[in-house]
Amino acid sequence: MHPDFGLAPNVIHLNHAGVSPWPRRTAEAVARFAAENAAQGSLAYPSWLATEQSLRERLAALIGAPCPADIALAKSTSEGLSLVAYGLDWRPGDNVVGIAQEFPSNRILWESLASLGVAYRQLDLDTSLDPEADLLALCDARTRLVAVSWVQYARGLRLDLQRLSAGCRARGVLLGIDAIQGLGALPFDLGAVPADFVVADGHKWMLGPEGLALLYVAPALRARLRLHQYGWHMLEDPGDFDRRDWTPAADARRLECGSPNLLGTHALEASLSLLQETGALAIQEAIEVRTGHLIAGIDARGYALLSPRNPERRAGIVTFRVPGVEPKGLVARLMAQGVLCAARGGGVRFSPHFYTPIEDLHRALDLVC
Repeated sequence: MHPDFGLAPNVIHLNHAGVSPWPRRTAEAVARFAAENAAQGSLAYPSWLATEQSLRERLAALIGAPCPADIALAKSTSEGLSLVAYGLDWRPGDNVVGIAQEFPSNRILWESLASLGVAYRQLDLDTSLDPEADLLALCDARTRLVAVSWVQYARGLRLDLQRLSAGCRARGVLLGIDAIQGLGALPFDLGAVPADFVVADGHKWMLGPEGLALLYVAPALRARLRLHQYGWHMLEDPGDFDRRDWTPAADARRLECGSPNLLGTHALEASLSLLQETGALAIQEAIEVRTGHLIAGIDARGYALLSPRNPERRAGIVTFRVPGVEPKGLVARLMAQGVLCAARGGGVRFSPHFYTPIEDLHRALDLVC
């Protein structure tokens, strides 16, 4: 086992696409924060804010954002997406293009815009041999936005974001990315993929807690978004509580209406420090080795692979079906034996991270039937 992780010997964690375990340093950072708070109250608040600034810097580096001030800290992917969706100036007849097999957070939100006269056009991945071309083919003169997950949550299809972003730019269409199943598992660079917004909660591949998410909105779009949440923290001068002539902050803090989640901040900052020390390319390579082991084991046992075989089309998700076996019942049996996994996409979803012992992959497959 990797020295930064302390999973019990009877636990095989193959559910990083769900909720990840914390590294040791993350648990220790939370324990220190709690002990400091219990002993000293908020005496150390300035140092807590320094940790928050460090988190913004790490998140900016994670996606290749130009400046930490472009990073907003949201409560969840859903909140981040909602801030953008209901901040845009929609007109009846506009449409959004997305994927039918999206996680609900990145689907029902766009469907909800029907009350504003906005249509949601969905590509069925099961019938598409070229998803980027097919998504762009759904765009027309009234398409305002293509909103997609970088990596599909159930079977793990990874989109070619460079190709998709180039197509959106050529058509004058915004591109929004739910990156929750990619960030922490794969390198990402806004310089190569100039997305208009990127959202990702920290509790999956970033190895952090639930309740804290990255939200990046390109500065030009950020300034145009209509705000629906207001509070002291999103003001240009948040420390001047008596000021009456207030204005929203020009940077990404304008999207953060209230007090920061400093407990979650300490946790996610510690987790990202491990990812950055390890290196994005090294993590990608380690995950590719592990998914390759899983696919070889699935093939050897005669199971049906539901995830893409091409490494360029997947990240850390490997979903498979055992012929004649109901996936939910199989997952329940595996969970009872300490194998953390999920029933998704008509099969069993395994999702190892860079540190997952390879012998755990073989042990998990041996327990499948």
